Amino acid sequence: MGTVSVRYIVNDVDAAVDFYTKHLGFDVQMRPGPGFAGITRGDLRLLLSEPTGPGGAAQAMPDGRVPEPGGWNRIQLEVDDLESVVGALRSDGATFRNDIVTGRGGLQILLDDPSGNPIELFQPTT
Repeated sequence: MGTVSVRYIVNDVDAAVDFYTKHLGFDVQMRPGPGFAGITRGDLRLLLSEPTGPGGAAQAMPDGRVPEPGGWNRIQLEVDDLESVVGALRSDGATFRNDIVTGRGGLQILLDDPSGNPIELFQPTT
């Protein structure tokens, strides 16, 4: 499989880039101008767009809906030791939607980025 791109609408691209690179192992791929960045982690390219400006991701839909961060669709990032990752993020003030839960395939928790976009951190059962 090649690179997979996901777009997140964020309130502040600088804050989002800092969060994803500092806490979740992403690298900056491009920053062509204010209000937009492309960051990568492995084969995942996360496109970060502010909800205003000239870009296509900031345009209202024909029915009047406008782009905004949040929702429930999410990226899933696999980690080796969920408890230690969560502990480090909590000590840095990160916001979680829930506590660690056990599912069929392993442990998971929902982390919010600075704009409220969810990220599922997942530790598979070994």
